[in-house]
Amino acid sequence: MEQVDCIVAGAGVIGLAIARALAAKGLDALVLEAADAIGTETSSRNSEVIHAGIYYPQGSLKARLCVAGRDMLYRYCAEHAIPHRRAGKLIVATDEVQDPVLATIQAGAAACGVDDLRYVSAAEAQALEPALHCTKALFSPSTGIIDSHALMLCLLGDAEDKGATLSLNTRIVSGRVEPGRIVVRTMDAASGEQFEIAAPRLINAAGLGAVALAGSLEGFGRQFLPTLRYAKGNYFSVAGRAPFSHLIYPVPEPGGLGVHLTLDLAGAARFGPDVEWTDTIDYRVDPARGERFYAAIRRYWPDMPDGSLQTAYSGIRPKLSGPGDANSDFVIQDAATHGINGLVNLFGIESPGLTASLAIAEHVMCIVAPKTG
Repeated sequence: MEQVDCIVAGAGVIGLAIARALAAKGLDALVLEAADAIGTETSSRNSEVIHAGIYYPQGSLKARLCVAGRDMLYRYCAEHAIPHRRAGKLIVATDEVQDPVLATIQAGAAACGVDDLRYVSAAEAQALEPALHCTKALFSPSTGIIDSHALMLCLLGDAEDKGATLSLNTRIVSGRVEPGRIVVRTMDAASGEQFEIAAPRLINAAGLGAVALAGSLEGFGRQFLPTLRYAKGNYFSVAGRAPFSHLIYPVPEPGGLGVHLTLDLAGAARFGPDVEWTDTIDYRVDPARGERFYAAIRRYWPDMPDGSLQTAYSGIRPKLSGPGDANSDFVIQDAATHGINGLVNLFGIESPGLTASLAIAEHVMCIVAPKTG
């Protein structure tokens, strides 16, 4: 049976960031990924936004790790020439009833350490974005955009340079907890061959599959499994070039941040995501959903042409809260909760997971390889 220092389940941005951190500490890290490429699920099916840390409850993991991770990510991008841009974001109220919501957002953000939000009047906002309609706005200079795939390739290269190994097409089918180690049984997607690997540390960063993976471990208490909900977000692009250079967000709505406008690094606009609760992983986008976007978008872009939206892509968030519930926090579960040394489960790592990825990796490192002396 092969033995390594650490097994990381999942080669999305979180798993790759953790593998890089483990390898940098001299630990032999093996990343197991069921798909045939890195980052094929949540990590590559999102808005590719570097979030400032505005919307999360004070003291939550999301708030702490987003603010810390944002700064770490900007530094990492600069040091490794990863394509990114501090595009800035306008959070817009589109009628006077929404104006007080902006004050609530600013106060909450400040409590979490985001101290650079500033009010702009309708005239100031329209000077920045002439096509925009709003009654008032908050401007976030720390919000940016990033090439998520370039980030993941860089994290993988860093991890491998430090001795980590990636095994694609390798699905963990079951596992068991033994004294001093965790054994996982894997299956090769091509041959169907199964083999076992043991490690004193298992980092479960399997995203949409994280709850199922934890549940497959013999010796893991089922009472520690959260209920996972799939929140599908559909995105639409706009034919031609949208007349915006900043990200535009309406005030938040239940389950998400509303139908917002984000830009890629080439300046192309994307709208979304909406919130579609589902029980299956299905990335097909129903073109009819786009018809519902027009009214929401025209609240801040009233001159949006008819028929300009076209289907783009979708992503699915691994949420731990359902319709009507308050948004749940990240869950980073270790032996203090479940009693198994070396096992760390990352549940519900949705937005702002990409932004927080390096800070999440550092947090996990403090659990599995704490500093001594």
